[in-house]
This record gives sequence, C-alpha cells and structure tokens, in this order.
Amino acid sequence: MTEPLSILVLCPHYAPDTAPTGEVMTAICEQWTARGHRVEVITSLPWYRDHAVAGGWAGRLVRTQQEPWGRIRRWHPFPADKKRLAARAASFAGFTALAGVDAVMAAGRCDVVFAMSPPLTLGAAGWAAAWRGRAPLVFNVQDVFPDAAVDTGVLQNARVVAAASRLERWVYRRAAVVTVLSEGMAANVRAKLAPGVDPDKVVVIPNAADADRITPSDRHNRYRAELGLGDGEATVVMYAGNLGHSQPLELVIAAAEQLAGQGRTDVHFVVNGDGVARSAVAAAAQRLDTLHLVGWQPPERLAEVLAAADLHLVLLRAGLGTTSVPSKVYSVLAAGRPVLASVDRGSEVEKLLDASGAGTTVDPEDVDAFCAAVARMADDPDRLVDMGRRGRAYAEQAAGLQEVAGQYLELFRRLMR
Repeated sequence: MTEPLSILVLCPHYAPDTAPTGEVMTAICEQWTARGHRVEVITSLPWYRDHAVAGGWAGRLVRTQQEPWGRIRRWHPFPADKKRLAARAASFAGFTALAGVDAVMAAGRCDVVFAMSPPLTLGAAGWAAAWRGRAPLVFNVQDVFPDAAVDTGVLQNARVVAAASRLERWVYRRAAVVTVLSEGMAANVRAKLAPGVDPDKVVVIPNAADADRITPSDRHNRYRAELGLGDGEATVVMYAGNLGHSQPLELVIAAAEQLAGQGRTDVHFVVNGDGVARSAVAAAAQRLDTLHLVGWQPPERLAEVLAAADLHLVLLRAGLGTTSVPSKVYSVLAAGRPVLASVDRGSEVEKLLDASGAGTTVDPEDVDAFCAAVARMADDPDRLVDMGRRGRAYAEQAAGLQEVAGQYLELFRRLMR
C-alpha cells in the first residue's frame, strides 16, 4: 500500500457552495480522502448563489470544520457585484490575503499544494505556501485568466490587463505543474511559458462527471411538474449554469421568440441559474409564455434537473474555446441527454460531442444557425433520445471521477519523486 499524502488545497468554492468549480473540487477531494489521503481545504464561505454569504454562514470571518480526513477552513469572500469590477477585484484580493496567510501557516504539514484558478491570485497564495512548506505547487486552471475576461469585454483597462498577464506568467513559471482541462487550453498556456521552460509542465487532466450519481431517469419528474410542464409532450430545451458575460443568452431569447412567433407552444425554454444576464432573460420571460427563468438549484437536485430536459444547451462566446471548458457538458452526457452547443469550432466541447455522437455544434453567436438547430432537433424526438443514449454510453467508458482523481495523485507522487 502506498504512503498516504497530505494535500493542501486552495480553491474559491467548496460544497455546499453551488459554483461549478466547487462541485468539481469537492468531488475530487472526496475521491482523495476515500483513498486514505489527508486533505486540508482552504476556501470561502458559501456565497456563489446570491453573491452574498449564505444564510447560516454569516457573522464570522472564518469557520473551521474538522473532518476525519483533515479540515476545511472557510474565509469570508467579501462578495461584490460582478458588474463592479474594482469592488470584485478588491474582494478577490481580500479573500486571497486571508487564505494565503492561512495556507502559509498550514504548509508545513503538506506534501503538495494544489491551487485552483480563477481567481488567478490564488496561484500566488499557493506559491507562498509551497515555498514555505518546501512542497511542489500544482496550479489548476479551470478558466484561462485574464484571456476569458478580455475576450468577453469584461476587462478592458490596458494596465489592468497587463498586470494580470504578468501575474499569470509569474505563476506559470513558479508552479511545478500547470494542469488544464483541454488541449486547446494547454496550447494557450504553453504559448505563455518563458523560453526554455519545458512545455510538458502543462498537463491536461479534464473534469469528469460522477456517472454513478448522475444517471438517466424519466423526463416527467417532479422538477418538470414544478415548471408546469408535467402534462403533455412539450419539448424542454434547457440552459443550466452561470448567466454571465461568457454565455450568449441572447441566443436562447432569440430562439424562444422565433418559435413563439411561429405559434410553436410545444417547445419550452428553461434557464436555470443566476448572473449579470439574469435581467435580460427575466424581461424576455415576462413576455414569453414558453421561456422560464429559474434560480440556482441545490446540488442534490442536479440529476433531476438534468433529466427534466429533452435538450441541453452549452453556450460560449466566440474566442473562449481555448480558455474554458464548461464542466456541465460531462454531467449532461452522464444524464443521457443530448447537447446543442454554440462554441468555437475545434474546441474541446465540439470534439467531445463529435466523439460521443451526443449532440450538434453551431458557430458561436450565430443566431440564425442556432435557432434553426433548435427547431430541427426539437422536431426529431427519436434522434434526441438516440443522441442521449450515445452520450450516456460515452460517459460510462470515459474517464470518471475515480480515474481523474487518480491522475492527480500520480502527478503528485511523480513531483515528490
């Protein structure tokens, strides 16, 4: 039996927070602890759903949870509105400072430091902890920053972009390994490494869904009934995720408007989530009976929510294919549901759908192509069912959570050797 490791994790979210990255990190840590490894998690108090510290967690700067396998330390995230860039940057800085000091104090007890980005600043905190503990730093990139913020127009100040880019490259240089989710993201990061740096320090380890927990089930479930769609044979087209700058939700509104204008009341659009685009979706839902806006659902309802749809949407603005891979696509395939993706051609999402046969891809932000694809797919329910089955079969044979967690552990041991 191999010697158990002590892993120090710095991440922005952790269960019960509802952020997608928090769900990913929680699932991976659970796999590590199930194998007997000690894990210390330094994260934030739950805040993602309402951009405010969740009820029951407020009132303290830090909360500590002792676990049989280690502990979880949750620091105040100083949440700020995403539209207020300066305030959001200050909140990241405040949280990173607290988490960083805590990590440095805990570093003497760890074999490896695992820091997740975004926020990019956690990479600097992770490096400080790794230096203090004389341990390797594994920098896990879920979204390439600042590229994603620049490409969506969120970050436009040239000086801020330059400073963020310098920090990004600084962390890449000092990390023992940088892990990314796709080959496209790997190419992006490798292009930023200093001359002479081994490109093999960038390692691709994709996210994965728990195909044992998320399984296909009846579409006519309790969640669908709550939406008033329990009766009849309406086709439900669903977007579930962040309503942010990276997601062109105007495509969903346009498709709903177009089909409603054609008198199509048999196709309903459901948008689950929250973010800066919520107001636009809410305004459209007020005038369209076939467009439904629903807030974040608790993680324990994930399988039920996914099953309620006949077709799921994955949306990324043009240029983001090499900076981000929506983790929900793996969950949708595990649920046995098809996908319509509006993403960059050649991106990891398109490759995944082509390999699995579980969906269709259209050019990013192409309204006409998107609306036509929705109508075409909604009119062919047998094909939707077939694509869903293909997606489930692919999810069952693809790398699952256990394998992904094992890849990280093997990487940690290699670095220690």
